[in-house]
Amino acid sequence: MAISYNRLWKQLIDHGLSKTDMMHRAKISTNVLARLSKGEPVSMDSMEKICTMLGCNIGDVMEFIPDTENGGIDA
Repeated sequence: MAISYNRLWKQLIDHGLSKTDMMHRAKISTNVLARLSKGEPVSMDSMEKICTMLGCNIGDVMEFIPDTENGGIDA
C-alpha cells in the first residue's frame, strides 16, 4: 500500500504556503518534512499537527493507494 501526500501539497498551494512555512507553523521536524516529500509514512502525531495548522481533516492531506497486485488485500 502506498501513501500519497499530493492532497497536502495542493492544500499548501491553496493556502499560499511553502513546505518550510508548513514545517515551522505545524512545528514538525525537518525529518518529517523529508519523509513527507519522499511519500514515506509519518506519525499520526505529525499528521495531526499539520491538519490542525491547516484546519482540515486527514483525508484532505493524504490518501492510501491500494496495492494493485493483490487487489488491495494484504496477505
